[in-house]
Amino acid sequence: MMRNRFSILLLLCLVSVMLQAQSHIFEDIEYSFTASGTAGGGDNAPFWFTSGRYGLSTRENYSGLFRAELHRNAESDSLHFWRVGYGVDLASPIYKNSGYFCIQQAYFDLEWKMLRLSIGQKERPLEFRGAASTSNDIIEPFPAPVLSMGGLTSGNNARPIPQARIEMPRFWAIPGTKGFFSFKAHLAFGWYTDARWQREHNDGTLNAYTSGSKYHSKALFLKFGNEKRFPLILSGGIEMSAQFGGWGYNLRSRETGIYYDEDMNNGIKSYWNAFIPGGGDSTDGADYSNASGNHLGSWHARLEWKDKKWSVAAYYEHQFEDHSQMFWQYAWNDMMLGFEANLPKNPYVSSLVYEYLTTTDQSGPVYHDHTLTVPDQVSARDNYYNNTVYGSWQHAGHVMGVPTLISPLYNNDGSLSVYHNRVKAHHVGLCGEPCSQFAWRFLYTHDKSWGTYDTPTKDPLYGNFYLVEATWKPRRVRGLSITGSYGHNDGTLLGESNGAMLTLRYSGWLNSTH
Repeated sequence: MMRNRFSILLLLCLVSVMLQAQSHIFEDIEYSFTASGTAGGGDNAPFWFTSGRYGLSTRENYSGLFRAELHRNAESDSLHFWRVGYGVDLASPIYKNSGYFCIQQAYFDLEWKMLRLSIGQKERPLEFRGAASTSNDIIEPFPAPVLSMGGLTSGNNARPIPQARIEMPRFWAIPGTKGFFSFKAHLAFGWYTDARWQREHNDGTLNAYTSGSKYHSKALFLKFGNEKRFPLILSGGIEMSAQFGGWGYNLRSRETGIYYDEDMNNGIKSYWNAFIPGGGDSTDGADYSNASGNHLGSWHARLEWKDKKWSVAAYYEHQFEDHSQMFWQYAWNDMMLGFEANLPKNPYVSSLVYEYLTTTDQSGPVYHDHTLTVPDQVSARDNYYNNTVYGSWQHAGHVMGVPTLISPLYNNDGSLSVYHNRVKAHHVGLCGEPCSQFAWRFLYTHDKSWGTYDTPTKDPLYGNFYLVEATWKPRRVRGLSITGSYGHNDGTLLGESNGAMLTLRYSGWLNSTH
């Protein structure tokens, strides 16, 4: 609670200072008010009603959401030496006839040349997903819809993490390369805000959970090519993330089997061990030391042809846990492969995405740590997202990566584990704008699971997840949009369900210079 109050106070102080310093940051402020309701029947709410919504969703069949947002993009100050952005996003979800209030976003961005300091919690778009990125223009034209199923390490499935982040948000061309070689990067530290949710989800069981744990993320991405001179662009790089520190509860000793609670290395050194993986957790045991915390990451690659009126791209993402599959010790059999196209303007289909995901290998089924009697080590059974201390790579029940590795939100046993991380998935996303007042989106995902190596399914489970969505913007009421959505699940993975969602949004500008 004290951390939340401090972060809010710091954010307000920074905003106050910048408001007094530069009057132009009162300009180009976007606002929106949203009210939505969901109703349906079946085992769970439709998958795409729950997933890919930055954690403001539930598996319950009946829910509601009220939301008020105020944002200013730092790019509005493109003509100024210093650029300022900020935002506040207040939400009140309603589940099971009860509701609560949360701060979904509260951030302050300060830019100087190509550098940005971002403080607070902020919804961030997916990396290397062109047709899946979001637009900052909330009025005209329609915002670019999210068509991807998500990212393997970071995505749009869980609530944003409060953090301090130094970044180069846009690719910076290295001088002397004529714009053909550029890069961007970020470094961030933050903290999780789901301690209460973890305690309530645990509900007195002996499953491990944490409170006050911290977050770390870093990335370096390169781009080769200059679309102003030649339309073929190659980009890619690496991102790494970690969950560390905090306090662990119901931890189980690997050597004695005894349960205990512990302070999980919250000193200054823990930040260094997150930045350069090192240290160890007490649950490792004396003979099985490992890096402290929950570490994971992804390699990215994207090849794109960008014409003036259309573009096509293929992209690749490979996930690794700890050191396994980070380099070439094991074959890179697990991956996400994607294809996307932004078509010339037409009244039928504007963009399309196809993605294939496989995570069934995980370096193989056999794992063995080195011991005095058997010194050979086999670093297999990577067990994606799962961790003995932190449960899994999740925030408030939603996995922080791709949602087809089913989130702990669906667990009825109080566990934070991901029980379906060996999957093969096919995903299709389509959208279109027949006219300036109407847009539509369609998602279909086939997800097939073999469980995990530790808890395999007796037979493979599968699920088919559908979303059909249409948005209408009445010509006579500028800024109003009305969205109707239909979702459907079938199969043995999440059961059968149908649901409908109605969303009303009113948006506009304050002191716009557009």
